[in-house]
Amino acid sequence: MVLLWVSVVAVSALAAPDPGAGGQRRGAARVWPAAPNVVLVVSDSFDGRLTFYPGSQVVKLPFINFMKAHGTSFLNAYTNSPICCPSRAAMWSGLFTHLTESWNNFKGLDPNYTTWMDIMEKHGYRTQKFGKLDYTSGHHSISNRVEAWTRDVAFLLRQEGRPTVNLIPKKTKVRVMERDWENTDRAVNWLRKEASNYTHPFVLYLGLNLPHPYPSPSSGENFGSSTFHTSLYWLKKVSYDAIKIPKWSPLSEMHPIDYYSSYTKNCTGKFTEKEIKNIRAFYYAMCAETDAMLGEIILALRQLGLLEKTVVIYTSDHGELAMEHRQFYKMSMYEASAHVPLLMMGPGIKANLQVPNVVSLVDIYPTMLDLSSDPDELTNIATQFPEVTYSLDRKLRSIINYPKVSASVHRYNKEQFIKWKQNVGQNYSNVIANLRWHQDWLQEPRKYESAIDQWLKTPANPKKI
Repeated sequence: MVLLWVSVVAVSALAAPDPGAGGQRRGAARVWPAAPNVVLVVSDSFDGRLTFYPGSQVVKLPFINFMKAHGTSFLNAYTNSPICCPSRAAMWSGLFTHLTESWNNFKGLDPNYTTWMDIMEKHGYRTQKFGKLDYTSGHHSISNRVEAWTRDVAFLLRQEGRPTVNLIPKKTKVRVMERDWENTDRAVNWLRKEASNYTHPFVLYLGLNLPHPYPSPSSGENFGSSTFHTSLYWLKKVSYDAIKIPKWSPLSEMHPIDYYSSYTKNCTGKFTEKEIKNIRAFYYAMCAETDAMLGEIILALRQLGLLEKTVVIYTSDHGELAMEHRQFYKMSMYEASAHVPLLMMGPGIKANLQVPNVVSLVDIYPTMLDLSSDPDELTNIATQFPEVTYSLDRKLRSIINYPKVSASVHRYNKEQFIKWKQNVGQNYSNVIANLRWHQDWLQEPRKYESAIDQWLKTPANPKKI
């Protein structure tokens, strides 16, 4: 949706006549000077449900509310794939995940891939990017890669530290995520010192890491990111009374994929209601800090007299489960993980409009069903409506042969693991034992190495896939 709109802006600008060319474009393509500027702010792990009622009651988000009042918000916007790199690869390329073949956080677009921003720059827009991009191949740790490749192996290993909270007890501590604030400052300074002097429209991108959880170094050398970290300043923006404690299915009744996710995310242990509520409260506080950074961009545009000439878009790569379904992080098609914010304001965009239509980045997504009778998404109704399930499956297969795509992913994982294993050489046993799952692995290393050996020897079963 974002890509489509930006493309329309670019095409419309290109179609306008050049006043110095007698109504005809000559030479290099140029944009019409009156075309709007575009500012795209993309955060990480922001639950889109917080941008409308009732989710909006739990935390104060004044600048998101400003965008809602002065622009259009999309109530049913979904990620293309609920994990950073694949989602961003889709957003920057305009291609679905089965076409980008971005299956994990290591495999994305080629660094030289032509993105929508490249095209706009080619046609005369001045462009600038700050902060987190994360749509090209080659990022994230060895542990991330090996974990993704070995999901077919018959073992369960905890890959993350137990989700926890960490509070800075200062009422005046505003800049908690310093790196994001630094990038926000850089974007504001660019607007003031450069963009405000341009005679042609510009495109500015700001990528934020918040409200993604912070790293947890206490979990070991190859630690994950399971710490929800904020200050008392932001925590006071959260309404504790409005925080909902999510319902969980018993571990014995969980779908195998949910159990796998809960276990690998180290969430199968006992959690008190206070722990769960704190994790959610701290996450919401991190969202409030994110909103403030968005606000810095909006305020700078207004101070420079650019706000009425600029289309501002805010979205996120995916959501955050924040202990719904006994999980944190994303990597799930449940609402908390897949639902993203999408707000736009600026020239030609209607104010105070809420669009209920599905504007998902996903090719087909079952949002036509009424999730109100099962708000916690604990009931699998596929078996209750076999005709509907069959019909939706046929529609999906008419767009994509997903068993074939799934088989290619399994094959890719195995091939990449084998290459990595060969490159590591004699140090393989030591290296694999000390990845993020080391706490479990070191208890029975031979058992887990044997499971991997068995997986490598077993040919893929297309019917099973």
